[in-house]
Amino acid sequence: MQSREIVIKPPLLKIKFALTCILLNLFCACDVREKATESDLKLWYDRPAEYFEESLVLGNGKMGASVFGGVTRDKIYLNDITLWSGEPVDAHMNPEAYKNVAGIRKALENDDFKKADALNKSLQGSFSQSYAPLGTMYINFDHDATATSYYRELNIGNATSKVEYAVNGATYTREYFISHPDQVMVIKLTCDKKGELNFNIGFESLLQYDLSASADLLEVHGYAPYHAEPSYRGDMPNAVMFDEERGTRFTSLLKINNADGQLSVTDTTVNLTGATEAVIYVSIATSFNGFDKDPAREGLDNQQIARSSLAQASSKNYEALKKSHTEDYQKYFNRVSLEFDAPEAPVLPTDRRLKRYSAGEKDKGLEILYFQFGRYLLISSSRTMGVPANLQGIWNPYLRPPWSSNYTANINVQESYWLAESGNLSEMHLPLLSFIENLAETGKITARTFYGVGGWAACHNSDIWAMSNPVGDFGKGNPQWANWNMGGTWLSTHLWEHYEYTRDETFLKDKYPVIKGAAQFCLEWLVEDKHGHLITSPSTSPENRYVTPDGYKGATLYGATADLAMIRESFEQTIRASEILDVDADFREKLKAALDRLYPYQVGKKGNLQEWYHDWEDADPKHRHQTHLFGLHPGSHISPEKTPALAAASKVSLEIKGDETTGWSKGWRINLWARLLDGDRAYKMYRELLSFVEPDGIRATYDKGGGTYPNLLDAHPPFQIDGNFGGAAGMIEMLMQSHLGKIDILPALPTDLPAGSVKGLKARGGFEVAFSWKDGALTALEILSLDGQVCKINYKGKSVEFPTQVNELYSLNSELE
Repeated sequence: MQSREIVIKPPLLKIKFALTCILLNLFCACDVREKATESDLKLWYDRPAEYFEESLVLGNGKMGASVFGGVTRDKIYLNDITLWSGEPVDAHMNPEAYKNVAGIRKALENDDFKKADALNKSLQGSFSQSYAPLGTMYINFDHDATATSYYRELNIGNATSKVEYAVNGATYTREYFISHPDQVMVIKLTCDKKGELNFNIGFESLLQYDLSASADLLEVHGYAPYHAEPSYRGDMPNAVMFDEERGTRFTSLLKINNADGQLSVTDTTVNLTGATEAVIYVSIATSFNGFDKDPAREGLDNQQIARSSLAQASSKNYEALKKSHTEDYQKYFNRVSLEFDAPEAPVLPTDRRLKRYSAGEKDKGLEILYFQFGRYLLISSSRTMGVPANLQGIWNPYLRPPWSSNYTANINVQESYWLAESGNLSEMHLPLLSFIENLAETGKITARTFYGVGGWAACHNSDIWAMSNPVGDFGKGNPQWANWNMGGTWLSTHLWEHYEYTRDETFLKDKYPVIKGAAQFCLEWLVEDKHGHLITSPSTSPENRYVTPDGYKGATLYGATADLAMIRESFEQTIRASEILDVDADFREKLKAALDRLYPYQVGKKGNLQEWYHDWEDADPKHRHQTHLFGLHPGSHISPEKTPALAAASKVSLEIKGDETTGWSKGWRINLWARLLDGDRAYKMYRELLSFVEPDGIRATYDKGGGTYPNLLDAHPPFQIDGNFGGAAGMIEMLMQSHLGKIDILPALPTDLPAGSVKGLKARGGFEVAFSWKDGALTALEILSLDGQVCKINYKGKSVEFPTQVNELYSLNSELE
């Protein structure tokens, strides 16, 4: 890889290439700061976890574990990302629903919104299924309960957890990790006094299971429910239904490999006494074999898979397992580093550090830790093709988890992946992108049977079975949340985003039919309004309600701004994809014609960007959803540069909504304020996202606003992982943006972050970027070209454009000022 220097001299902004080229290692190419010390990347505590929201989470993209680190009993929640209730969805569940569309549209033409709300319930189907907890592993210790020098940590630099304490003069240590290369969880237990390590391992589950113990092995076989109702439906008959002939099978094998001591078994435990050192291996597998395969009749052999993984892993020594795990993890995690000036923090446990920060104290090291923790969570929860991270990532202890721990496609699953490309974790985006292909298959049936059009559609909720229909239990749901049908349109934009960052034309060609199918649904779904504009009808704005002049509070209308914003983005991206691939010229022209006829954005009497077709009031002006601002972020067709009036109206909308909102919504608003180039407001909300929230279990609480639990997981509340990802992505948007066809450096730098450096960020166009700044001014900038595209750089209104070559490094010096 070669390095070239580009000198930008105002006002001519000339490009000057250095006479010499320096060969540099790819990883060191953008190293504009020293590597963070190991302590910068640790969460640590001086007591065991009592609640799930205090546990430390580990994962390899398929298996998840939540470690409590108790002294006499260590409790570890186990999950597998492919273990869900249910079985392949019947996409034909409401085959003649589309026949009701005409009646709803007629009611809307007559402005009879109450009738439209009632009729819209005819366009509903079943609820999604739920992500299931596999079970709880216990390690029970035979020693005194009084411990001293207790220490518990999660090191996100190498994806390991550790517990250490002393009892009666003996020091006990446990180290945990979940290996992606070896597909096992590994726990090493040691005592510094010979023969003082005495423990047994046990297992419990909320699912149906059989448990047996023999020699050094605890063996669990079970199955998930074939149906589980969403928790928000409350207590109801048959909320969870099991049948031994139906549902996803699972196996969990727990094996002790001891260096010394004596093994024994009971019916339900494996015991080790008189030992000094031991290693526990945990292997998990399920029968899930794809969204369209019955997991009971057409499933994978979960028992064989689990046994094979266990046999291979347990034949290796601990250090070899840890080495391969660490190397695999760090090849992703180490791509990006972030540093701010004066990151020093008090030597306090992370929960107390968070409380201190919430009280207004500065802690830039905590801000960096939170950003990198988001990247850690994505690597740990998104490495299984066709099965993206869900609402809780990969960590869930509940049989009926909050919102079914499903894929909520009116913001949440998308927000979970905003970090993937810019945070240099493109591979972790692939589980979602492959899931979208599955969704397009069931979505073709949904488009035809619910809406009477072609292409494919997905709605508010989905699950591992790629359910695409609108929810509501066939008429029992409120259209406010049940009937929105733009999920597929929004999701399809992620396929284009992956291409924008990677410039992988083979990928674009392969995924183009899915991108086109989402646009085709929209093209056929649009109808004319009374003025000849194209609108959607019926329409809703996710989870929000309007108030008509006569006081009716409703959800169903025509031409919601959010719908049309997503359609604009979809059409523009499909047009560009067809041009790049040189296909579908006729379809492209239809999209261009429709794009010109879409009902334009409207600015309301308050100066706000209207959410509704008419200038109506919101039933809840502070509502957590702000989907009508989609064109500003994550879309790119509204910006202060291109559309200043619409950007100004978007700002007014955000001002009206205020800053007090739930966790994921704060995450989104950080990105929105950054796109408005208001770094101080974005940073204010980043700080608020790190507000300490006491563990509160499964209870949903919208009124007190979101924040962060002691273990740094996002508090919606309850726990919902999208806030972690949205917040981390928002930090990048403050420091760098690339959605306008150029790379903007420090576009929304907060006043409170006057100096720092970052390396490894990815920009659209196939670039990797590193830069440093001091006193609010850029001091160094390096661009690594990964695809040889023309590079456009913008900094404080100064621009430069230059050709690049693949794998060449371009250095821009301090004369940028």
